[in-house]
Amino acid sequence: MHADPESPACREEAHLLPDEWLKVKTVPANGNLSPGVYYPTVSKRSRSHRHGATRRTRRRAILKNGECNILKSRISQRRLRFLQDMFTTLVDAQWRWTLLVFTLSFILSWLGFALIWWLIAFTHGDLEVDHLPPMQESSNWKPCVFNIYDFTSCFLFSIETQHTIGYGSRTTTEECPKAIFIMCLQSIVGVMIQAFMVGIVFAKMTRPKHRTQTLLFSKYAVVCQRDGELCLMFRVGDLRKSHIIGASVRAQLIRSRTTKEGELLSHYQTELELNADGCDSNLFFIWPITMVHRINAESPFYGVSAADVLQERFEIVVILEGTIESTGQTTQARSSYTTSEIMWGHRFVPLVSYNRERQGYEVDYSKFDETSQVDTPLCSAKELDEFYGNQPDRRSIVYSGNTLPREILYDNGKEVPSSPLINLADRLVVDAIRRASLTNRPSIVKYPPDYFNSHEDHSSSSSEDEKTKKKQGSRKSSAKAV
Repeated sequence: MHADPESPACREEAHLLPDEWLKVKTVPANGNLSPGVYYPTVSKRSRSHRHGATRRTRRRAILKNGECNILKSRISQRRLRFLQDMFTTLVDAQWRWTLLVFTLSFILSWLGFALIWWLIAFTHGDLEVDHLPPMQESSNWKPCVFNIYDFTSCFLFSIETQHTIGYGSRTTTEECPKAIFIMCLQSIVGVMIQAFMVGIVFAKMTRPKHRTQTLLFSKYAVVCQRDGELCLMFRVGDLRKSHIIGASVRAQLIRSRTTKEGELLSHYQTELELNADGCDSNLFFIWPITMVHRINAESPFYGVSAADVLQERFEIVVILEGTIESTGQTTQARSSYTTSEIMWGHRFVPLVSYNRERQGYEVDYSKFDETSQVDTPLCSAKELDEFYGNQPDRRSIVYSGNTLPREILYDNGKEVPSSPLINLADRLVVDAIRRASLTNRPSIVKYPPDYFNSHEDHSSSSSEDEKTKKKQGSRKSSAKAV
């Protein structure tokens, strides 16, 4: 499907267009020559156009899966800042680190309080041979905690206290007030650890970032004409049955820009105006929708042609935001398109159809990224407007099927710009033909019976006047003779 060397898919070869491709040439469209369909000259560009030169590509700021390709370095007190926000740090961390912290938080708390219980029993003398549980009745010894033999017994009692298991064999007594205080403290700490870790795991499992895995962006963005205007389009879709409420799509252009003072802004962001099917960027997101950016005088792509796309370095970041219907959380899906992923002269294939057997609209996601080639002017929207003279009825001229080719003159291999009057005359002729075709005319023309037998011109008013004068003269002469 992309075998045409003029198709934007050939830009994946990472080479600039040959020099002969930069010459002006018309492209046939359905048997008719379409005006304005040509490669513009590049005399205004100072970049090199050597044959076979490697095309420079912009490194992505946003990856295709939506992750930001940003590396942060040389942050002062980085560990301290991340530890102060431990909850967010663990939620953003990978699962292996979260599970490791989850496990260590319980094991370390058990061991820590087990050591405290061992110290309490050791200082009170419960670990002496005469004061062990088998000898307590004979020696009449009352320990701080019943049935404590060694550190292992203290560890088991720590687990029972923290999780309120209570097997019934080990309990605290009134002998040691500090043991009662430690038991209360461990119960409180255990509840806090459980709430903290369960909250982290739950937030990590239910965070709306995973909802973006079922939100799709088309692999390529396309440029073609719609209603007589060049448009940049890409497609968004949702795989789940639960919808995204209040979905909105916006796009930003990241490219370098030089200010009037000479300052170079290497990552200047420009908002692109989007709409879908005549509406704004707020979507009723029930099936895949094609987002459209009209390349008009307010668009940053107004002066960009098909050849310029191969040479420019920019990135289009697209963002889909909305509320998840099932959870009520806000989610955001991101993707981006670089110059190598913009297909000039292509259009997305329809993928929504009505299935009579299943009694519903069927979406064929196998055609989600599929495009078809269409006849599209390779010049910029600015040059296209200049060609048509910004006429309000230029759409009818383009699609009337009676268009005339623009005359292209060459002098020693260089294009000689034609007179604007010639283009104006062509436009007037086409417009006259179109208006004549819309005029209501009678189907049958009636002529007088002797119209084709007579050699005289019945349409001449002078001949009729001469006939009437001759008749009047003959009448006067006959009257005088009488």
